Amino acid sequence: MLKAVDEIRRELGAEAVSTDEGDLEHHGYSEWSTSNADERPVAVVRPTSTEQVSTIAKICTKYKVPMIPYGAGSSIEGNFSCPYSGICIDLSAMNKIIQFRPQDMDVVVQPGVNWMTLNEEIKDSGLFLPLDPSPTAFIGGMVATNCSGTNAMRYGTMKDYVVNLTVVLADGSVIKTRHRPRKTSAGYNLNSLFTGSEGTLGIITEATVKLAILPTNFSVATVAFKSIHAAAAAASTMVRSGLPLAALELMDEVQMQTINKNGGTAGRMWEEAPTLFLKFSGTENAIKDSIKAAHTICRQHGASGFEGVNTKKEMDLLWSARKEALWAAIALKPEGTVIWSTDVAVPISRMADLIEESKTKATELGLWNSVIGHVGDGNFHQALIYHPDVASERQKVADCVDTMVQKAIEMEGTVSGEHGIGLGKKHCLLKELGPPTIGVMKALKDTLDPHWLLNPGKVFDE
Repeated sequence: MLKAVDEIRRELGAEAVSTDEGDLEHHGYSEWSTSNADERPVAVVRPTSTEQVSTIAKICTKYKVPMIPYGAGSSIEGNFSCPYSGICIDLSAMNKIIQFRPQDMDVVVQPGVNWMTLNEEIKDSGLFLPLDPSPTAFIGGMVATNCSGTNAMRYGTMKDYVVNLTVVLADGSVIKTRHRPRKTSAGYNLNSLFTGSEGTLGIITEATVKLAILPTNFSVATVAFKSIHAAAAAASTMVRSGLPLAALELMDEVQMQTINKNGGTAGRMWEEAPTLFLKFSGTENAIKDSIKAAHTICRQHGASGFEGVNTKKEMDLLWSARKEALWAAIALKPEGTVIWSTDVAVPISRMADLIEESKTKATELGLWNSVIGHVGDGNFHQALIYHPDVASERQKVADCVDTMVQKAIEMEGTVSGEHGIGLGKKHCLLKELGPPTIGVMKALKDTLDPHWLLNPGKVFDE
């Protein structure tokens, strides 16, 4: 590994390579990840071009050194941990918007471009990238994990926005997945192969992504309920009714308490009850009709309050409570504890039952637990806080995870709606898909990465 580091330093320059202990720790451990490896990378390399990434890959293949792609570090399933050490390839310096084509509604970016920065840069065009994950996320990582976020209900997930990709393979060769039309039936769909592959098949160095029309009219509402089941059931009813919502999110009473303990949002304190967050967009009349219909459905499910706003300041204030959820929980966790947070997704008709079962299980075991959900598409997250050094608490968390995952599979759902498999959910993926399907995935891995050097230990093992 050190020979590879020395050769990379000679090829790229000393300034591109770091062996600082703090830098290695930052790139090998995450406070908000469900899984972390004990090992750390031997070096962090910061390339600035596809050519430099190719050079790194050629050298790593020569010395059989693991390569771990790294974006913003906001993933939560141990996706960038280094169980076999190796060289971390930090793509944050590749942060250029290469070409913006408003007439074609697409943009070419390097992987280190932050999605919020992109949207700010192009906002005057009336276009935007509608994915809405962590505010810190980079587009390369968003593609690698097939992210979604709060807008997925209306706009879909990252796979729906990838036009083409430039990818560096394990041996350093560079491919482009396709040309730039919105549709094609020319050959295999390599966009889908690399989107969601978590850096295990290739390193994304450039992406052309579709853009959407930025709505001119918005409105946001929050609705409190007496129970988590009632809130989830109301969400399901709204979806089934065909209500044209832009987003539909759920936070349970524990999360609302957490927000209040952190001072609320801009001083605003919240009712500590399961709460739905609704976002509407469209014409003014369409928004008014949608709010009226949503209000009626929520009352049918026993809603205890319905608050709607439409000024940008008010909307940002209300929606900020949802966006600050994970950070609020991390800020309040007791000394010596860690947070476990992951997600599953199930058919919408089963969502209310699974959310209630998951919360009940964790509460019965005496664990601090909270549920946050992209309930508009049947995807929800459960967070648990526990002491990692206490064996009984670790076992309780394992029991909760296994129960939630197994129930999701029984309901024909998935063990990961948007965060990927990473380091800690490999056994869950095997339960969901079975050995034959995993075998096909391993065959693809063997072909593209015969020495298993690209982000080894993630998704599945050799």
